[in-house]
Amino acid sequence: MTIASTLPPSTATAAQQFEIRPVEGPLGAEITGLDLQLPVSGQDLARIRAALVKHGLLVFREQRITPQQHVAFSRRFGPLQVHVLNRFHLQGYPEILIVSNVVQDGQPIGLVDAGADWHSDLSYMPKPSLGSLLHAQELPAEQGDTSFANMFLAYETLPADVKRTLEGRCAVHSYVYRYRRLQKLSPWRADLTQKQIDEVPEVEHPVIRVHPESGRKALFVSEGFTSHIVGLPKDESDALLRYLHEHTIRPENVYRHRWRAHDMVFWDNRSTVHYAPITPQHLRRTLYRTTVEGDVPA
Repeated sequence: MTIASTLPPSTATAAQQFEIRPVEGPLGAEITGLDLQLPVSGQDLARIRAALVKHGLLVFREQRITPQQHVAFSRRFGPLQVHVLNRFHLQGYPEILIVSNVVQDGQPIGLVDAGADWHSDLSYMPKPSLGSLLHAQELPAEQGDTSFANMFLAYETLPADVKRTLEGRCAVHSYVYRYRRLQKLSPWRADLTQKQIDEVPEVEHPVIRVHPESGRKALFVSEGFTSHIVGLPKDESDALLRYLHEHTIRPENVYRHRWRAHDMVFWDNRSTVHYAPITPQHLRRTLYRTTVEGDVPA
């Protein structure tokens, strides 16, 4: 699949002048000079999409956008996925999940522990997310960082014998598996309803997936959603997944994003996993997230 083939028909919107500068580390680039309050041309969209595939993560600085603009820009990359936890949708915008540690009237306004372990967003869906766009609303003076790991490098630096072991294997990704584990960490996770459980059945995806736009191979398992590797005894599967996780999050493979006011961060869920520890309640942190639907991993 080519990048151009995924874009909507071009329009007469004028291109903006902006820079794309790689950050220090194994992934990521910063975009400056682009205003997402203004229409984004097809030419600019192609640059952004190519940069996402190349760098795995993009940081758009100083984006004072509305939820409507957030949704509209996200939708330029594909259909948006609505999170199963509808109690944390932004009112009027079901495509936006509120990620927050703020508690009002004894109840959290958003998902407190959204990043409490390493994961790729919505990998438990038949069509996992292409990418997520997270927009800062309120940030603490300290803590609150988000870390990202490069899954291309995680795969490429595996020993040859481990690559052979993984070749052709699939793993199970389960929302309920992660949810029930996080219930033990967070008092805010109420039991899922049967309707919610039925909406997110377990799925199998390749342990090694080929990125549909770059053709590069990436690991596609995570501490969060991957319950086991198909066809292996539980002890072997657990040990192998533990090894892959520890290999993935080596310091040389991780970029740590220190949020600034009005940052919009767009990451590729097909080639990264991420982690954000729960921020203490007295350090208020609220962000809005959209997720773009991807394709069936191959």
